Amino acid sequence: MISAQIFGIDYYLPSKTLINEELSTIYTGWTQEKIARKLGIEQRLIAAENETALDMGVKAAQKLFDRKICSPEEIDFLVFCTQSPDYFLPTSACIMQHQLNLPHHAGAFDYNLGCSGYIYGLAICKGLIETGAAQNVLLVTSETYSKYINSNDRSTRPLFGDGAAATLLRGVETEKNAEPMIGPFLFGTNGSGANMLIVPAGGHRFPKSPETAIETADSRGNIRSQDQLYMNGQGIFAFAIEEVPRLVNNLLEKTAKTRGDIDCYIFHQANRYMLERLQELCKLNGYNYFNDIRTVGNTVSSSVPIAMVQAAEQELLHAGDSAMLIGFGVGLSWGGTLVRLPKSLVRT
Repeated sequence: MISAQIFGIDYYLPSKTLINEELSTIYTGWTQEKIARKLGIEQRLIAAENETALDMGVKAAQKLFDRKICSPEEIDFLVFCTQSPDYFLPTSACIMQHQLNLPHHAGAFDYNLGCSGYIYGLAICKGLIETGAAQNVLLVTSETYSKYINSNDRSTRPLFGDGAAATLLRGVETEKNAEPMIGPFLFGTNGSGANMLIVPAGGHRFPKSPETAIETADSRGNIRSQDQLYMNGQGIFAFAIEEVPRLVNNLLEKTAKTRGDIDCYIFHQANRYMLERLQELCKLNGYNYFNDIRTVGNTVSSSVPIAMVQAAEQELLHAGDSAMLIGFGVGLSWGGTLVRLPKSLVRT
């Protein structure tokens, strides 16, 4: 039987750096040490003014091709996750197909998801491969939340960084009863919390106008307009600590595994404090649990694949290891799965 497997991951980060020292000069009472201690972030990388999520996704994919893990000619499907498209239409994946010189017979589409996006993408790609629709699938995640953020919004600007990741998935022949290399999956959605992390204006429901561009200060002194990103940090935190422990327990139950059977736990890299709290609530203290966004910040849909590579480079993950991947956030949306790691995860 044909089973989907991850064959390689690479990522791209923009060159512009926003360090805590710079933020501490803007936000009263927030020293660079406090930002690092609370968020676990020392710097975040910011896309250039004319650099888009599409541009970054192309660069991440090209890095994967440059490692000779596969060639563009081998790709027969491209799946692109972003909430920062170049255009309402056409789909950015079609433009990416052209820029990467992928074959004309390759399928390509975008999907709009945030912090759970990588987990959903793995499920989509697994389905394409195991139904025979594709053999080699390129999954690209890329986000430029910085373009939605007001520089005087302390609730969001210190948190988010821009970045892109590219993952190659391939169909391989396995024994009929072999344990899957990707899966199973669990998902969840609670759209009643959609307004907790939102850019209110800009779509057809609430078009941009001179009025939506007016900047106002909230009760905490954060400044933003309705054209920019709003986050209810306390609401997102409450959602995560309610749903993620249940998701971990249900996934372990579904796979008939214990916590000790998993070699590494890689959650969406939201911020240090949230990850520490989730580690405690999920009863993962003492287990191999990745929590390190010091140099990249919260890269939304790319945070899990970037963390996978960084964990491998730090020798927390090795070829053949099992990892539990958990994504949660904007939507509200969440998802989890198990994967086996390939030999080619560490970049050289």
